[in-house]
Amino acid sequence: MIAIGKFNVLTVCEELAEGLLLTDRTDTVLLPRKAVLPEMQLGAEVNVFVYKDNETRLVATTQVPNAVVGEFAYMEVKAVNTAGAFLDWGLEKDILVPFREQTIAMQEGNWYVVYVYLDVVSSRVTASARLSKFLQQADDTLKENDAVDILITKRTNLGFDAIINNAYRGLLYENEIFETVNVGEKRKAYIKKIRDDFKIDLKLQARDFGISDDAKEKVIAALQSNNGFLPLNDNSEPDAIRDQLQMSKKSFKKAIGGLFKEKKIILRPDSIEWVA
Repeated sequence: MIAIGKFNVLTVCEELAEGLLLTDRTDTVLLPRKAVLPEMQLGAEVNVFVYKDNETRLVATTQVPNAVVGEFAYMEVKAVNTAGAFLDWGLEKDILVPFREQTIAMQEGNWYVVYVYLDVVSSRVTASARLSKFLQQADDTLKENDAVDILITKRTNLGFDAIINNAYRGLLYENEIFETVNVGEKRKAYIKKIRDDFKIDLKLQARDFGISDDAKEKVIAALQSNNGFLPLNDNSEPDAIRDQLQMSKKSFKKAIGGLFKEKKIILRPDSIEWVA
């Protein structure tokens, strides 16, 4: 059975004036003439995305959408009308977010994280901004320090919400972020802790700077690029350390403590100096 809203490997079974007829040996779908490539001969296998067009006809395309059924994605609103908001799906057809699937009124030109699903009534691919109902609780497939793929979904009072491995909700804490993070961004992260309430705390570094050599290397690099001098010490404000080195004060103090023991720096009342 041809899967709507997903990629299908189908066989060319007939050539028509309007394009090629593709089959999975049970159902057929049309690949319009404008998408046909020279190598798509009778009997050839082709990988196509299948969806319903603006006239609700089943159609295949070689274009790649921003997300398939079962995926979360960050998309821009192209238009809003009485049916809802239409987002740029990466195809000729935009994808609809009905009003009932919006958490706030979507505005043209704004970007939102949505989940793509197949509406069982219309068999049309649809999107929803109600992310929670498509997420799972943490389970035993996740372990602390596991590397994961995340999609940043929202800024909160604590930091940033993120979707982990297209399935779970996680949180990056503001005071543990030492680089620029943006909503809609996809990146690697690591499981910091799975809490008793099954919520997941995330971190962007594989290891804590304070127990690795990474923080020391950052301090050394900063010293070397500033003529062996940094206007920081263990009494500096956390924000000053964060701005200059993108690390916490705790990590900074451990790093300079280690460098001092190794006799690579001199600690001044208001600065540190490189002597190695």
